[in-house]
This record gives sequence, structure tokens and C-alpha cells, in this order.
Amino acid sequence: MEKSGSPGSTVYEQALFAQPFFVQGDWERVEGSGDGKNITAFVPRGATQDEKTRAEAIISLAANARAYYANLLGPAPEVPIRLITVRRGAGFSDSGTILIEPGALRRSKVDSSTALTLSEAICRLWIGGQTAVRGEGGGLLREALSRFLATQFMEKQFGREAARGEMLRERLAYSTVAKRDGPLARVTPLDGTYYSSVPNKGAMVWRLVESNLGRDAFISTVREQLQAGKANAGGISLAAVRSALAARGGEKLKTLLEQQLDVITDLDLMIGVPQSRGGESVAALRNLGSTDAVTTVRATTDSGQQLSVDVVVPARNFGEAVFKTAAKLVRLEIDPDKLYPQLDYSNDSAPRERDVQEGLGEAARQFGAQDYVKAETVAREILRASPNLQEARTILARALLGQNRTDDAEKLFRLALEEPLPTSATLAWGNIGLGEVALRKGQAAEAAKRFNEAVRVDAEYGSSLAARAGRIKAETTANTLQVDGAVRTFIGQLDQAILSGKKTELESRMVPGELVRFINGVVGTQPEIWQTRVLRTEQLDANLVAADVSLDTKELGVQRAGTAVLLLTRVSGSFKLVGIELFEVN
Repeated sequence: MEKSGSPGSTVYEQALFAQPFFVQGDWERVEGSGDGKNITAFVPRGATQDEKTRAEAIISLAANARAYYANLLGPAPEVPIRLITVRRGAGFSDSGTILIEPGALRRSKVDSSTALTLSEAICRLWIGGQTAVRGEGGGLLREALSRFLATQFMEKQFGREAARGEMLRERLAYSTVAKRDGPLARVTPLDGTYYSSVPNKGAMVWRLVESNLGRDAFISTVREQLQAGKANAGGISLAAVRSALAARGGEKLKTLLEQQLDVITDLDLMIGVPQSRGGESVAALRNLGSTDAVTTVRATTDSGQQLSVDVVVPARNFGEAVFKTAAKLVRLEIDPDKLYPQLDYSNDSAPRERDVQEGLGEAARQFGAQDYVKAETVAREILRASPNLQEARTILARALLGQNRTDDAEKLFRLALEEPLPTSATLAWGNIGLGEVALRKGQAAEAAKRFNEAVRVDAEYGSSLAARAGRIKAETTANTLQVDGAVRTFIGQLDQAILSGKKTELESRMVPGELVRFINGVVGTQPEIWQTRVLRTEQLDANLVAADVSLDTKELGVQRAGTAVLLLTRVSGSFKLVGIELFEVN
């Protein structure tokens, strides 16, 4: 069992502003050294050497983040940082204890979600940790300011394009609630929009404020507020930070903060097709919002040259962008750096581009309908507007493979795996794609390796399902499929317990407190047929085994068939069912 805080002689002492919590499990320690001193990763007992090596890489990332924030915000709190793998609760962090998913140790590189979780958690050692966050709107410091600074660290660590991808995900997450969101400073965790709005829109607002005030002035103001709040133990508040920023930025910045924090977002910037006027080109602009927009318009000529002009578009009014060039302009975009939170980003360019969220949905629908040509067309449209969107590149590669354009698809799948900061889904689908390519080339062993990599990534449901099915197919072809006899015996006993309809029989084969709904459902329907065939087994750690199975069932007169993934754990030398990861029985 691990506890938050620092170990004392008889108690754990917590020097930060935090609540105590406990995490229970069976781990091995991987200790950091050098810059990673006082950072420990807790990996599942029985972890492979590759998993421990990945843990060392994550420790190194945590050490780099700690050093980065110490340079920005002042000396680092002298507390241990613990990176603990858990099956449930991954993403939670407090006082330097960070819960991460076991899949993070099985991926070929650090993924974007793990990097963001780690970067934000370490930033909160300063913001909310050694300096308490108090008062209304505290989430704009604890969640939003931490995310803004974390994105900047990720840019330093992984490059500008990786940071652009993260900012795009922030914008897309906020856009889902933009039209029903409240004033940012007054949204609380009780509001359904909080976690889509405050961390994401809030990070955008701090970026806009930094752009107006200047980076050095912004960071020094934040650092001064944190150090003052730590010195007098009074903490830091949004009101105090706003006041300090306004004092440096003047009335203009004070007004900007009021517009972004105290009223709902209604800004929507629009741009028209450029028109020739003498030796120059002019584009009409419109601002549907209630606040002035001071921004930039970027133009691309037919030769690929980019030109920019600064503009002011008054609230609920029109403006224009004038480019003093006779060259033909083929594309225009207002606010190209996307500093302003808006209700609609699809009308920011001319010619108008497809909305990213709608486009992704349409591409997925066309792919699901096996119209791979249309899926390719839509994916390419999205990528023209959002070249950093990994999801669109994944759909494009899969659509090309669906058209049997194997070489083009393989190239894109390999590029996906070379991303400096990929999402877990990108890693999964990249390996699935290469596995399918290898199968088509008759390379069953290589295909099995790729599908296995995709399974280990442990990304979202769809990729896990496809990866497991592909792995079984490839290993069957390569004659390398393996099944643990003890697991097969236990699952046979489990089938008998299910068919008995006796709750006590079922509960004796489950970890206490787990799968309660499954047990009640099985007992309530009393299956006539429940036959499980073990297809493949895999040792995940010293105590945990995953079993891919096929199921044939008959309940209430309805026959069903499909596949599932059962998780078994050893308790006192015997197997017990602890979880059902995938269940595709219909």
C-alpha cells in the first residue's frame, strides 16, 4: 500500500496543501537517479525489462518537467514524486503522487495523454501544492493555468508540432460545450461543462493573455503571486492574479480579462473570399461577438508564399484585411494561431472548410459503411485545415488500405508511429495497420508482432478489439497461439458455476466486490447455454492473466455468440475472475 506524502518516523508527513489518500496494489519500484532523484515508478510485480525501461523514460520526463517549472516558478517543492500504475483511477494526481495506466509502460514511446497528465500533475506541485489556491474561479489556476504551462513544457520537450496537436485537442474539447457554457470564472465542478471548459478554454485564455502582455511579464507576475502566497500562507486567488496582471497590462488587459472570464463566449470571426482592388486584394471580415478582436489575417498565394496583416474587427461589426500584393490569394485565415475562444472555427478561412468535429464523424461513418473513397476525401479535407490532427491521418491511412493502396497506407502508418508525441490510439492503429499489411504480404510472424504491440498499447475500445482479433488470426497462421491449461480449466469451472444459477457458486470464483452486476445478471436470467472456448492467454504481470475467449450463450430463449476478454488474478494460489475488459456478444 502506498500513501501520499513523505515517510516520517512513524507517520507520513504531508508538506503540501493536499488531502491524504491510499493506493493499494502489488508493485516493484523503479528508482530515478541523477535529475530523477526522489522520483519513483511503481510498476506491476513481474513487469518485463522493457516495461521497466519505459518507466525510466517516464521518470526522466517527470524530472525534466520538474526542472522546467523550477526555472519558471521558483524552487521545486522538496517532496517525492511517485508514478503508480493502477487498473482504475488513472489520471488522478495529488501532492506528487500520480496514477498512470499500466498501458503507458507497454507503449513504444510516451503518449500524449501520459505526457499531459504527468506535466500537469507536476505543475500543480507549485499551483495548489506548495501555494494553496483559494477563492472563486480557482480552477482557472489549478486546472487551466497548469494545462497552459504543461503545453508549453510539452512544446519544449517534444517540439512545436506536438504542442500544436495538443492545443488543437484542447480547442476541439471546448467546442463541444462552447454554446452552452457559462462565464468561465463562475463555472464550478458541479456544472456539466466544467471539465471540457475550464482546463481547455482556460488554457486558451491564458495563452491569449500571455500574447497580449508578453511572456516574460506574464511568467514573472505568476511567479511573484505564487511566491507571495507561499510566504504568507494565504495562498493564491484568481482575483489577486487578475489584479496583478491588470496592473502590468493596463486598462486594455483588464478589459480583455473581463471579456474572457466574466461573460459567456459569443465570439465568432468570419472571413470572406478575397476581392481584387487595383493592385491589392481585400477580404471582408465580420465579428459576431460582443467583444473587439485584435488579431491577424494570414493569406497564402498561388505560389505558396504566406502574407500576414494585423486587423481589428469591432464587436458586432465588419472590418477588412488589405493585402498590398497583385499575387492571387488562394486561401485566407483569420486568427491563424487560434488565440481567441470562439463558437465556430469552421468559418475562419476562405474558402470555407469543413468543421473538424463533423468531418471526423463523417469520415468515420463513410469508413464504417466501407465507402473508403469518400472516407479518404473527407479525411484529406480535414487535414488541409488541421494538419496536426492524428485522428484524421489514421482514418486516411485505413481508408487507403481499404482501397488496397497498400504502399501508400503503409507509409502513413509508419509515419504515425514516428510522431514525436502520438496519442495512444495513433500507436494502436499504426501497429494494427502494419499488421494488416504484413498479413497481406504473407508475413504472419511480423503481423503477430505488430498486432501484439497494438494490444499492449491498451488504447480505446475499437482498436483493442481489432488488435486482439488480428493477433489471434496472425498467430493461428504462424502456429504460435498459446493457451494456459490452468486458465482453460478455471474457465470451464466458471461455465459450470454460471449454468448452476447459484450465486454462491459464482461469487466463489470472483474477486470479492468485483463484477456484481454481471453476477446478478447471470443469476437473474439463468442461462440455458453458456459455453466458453479459450482462444489465447497472456500473462500481464506476476498475478494477472488476460484470456481471449469466444462465447456461445442462450438466455431467455435468445442465442448469442461473440468474443470477450476475461481478466483473471491469482488469489492464494488459485485463479479468480477480476474483470471483463471487452464483451462483444450479441
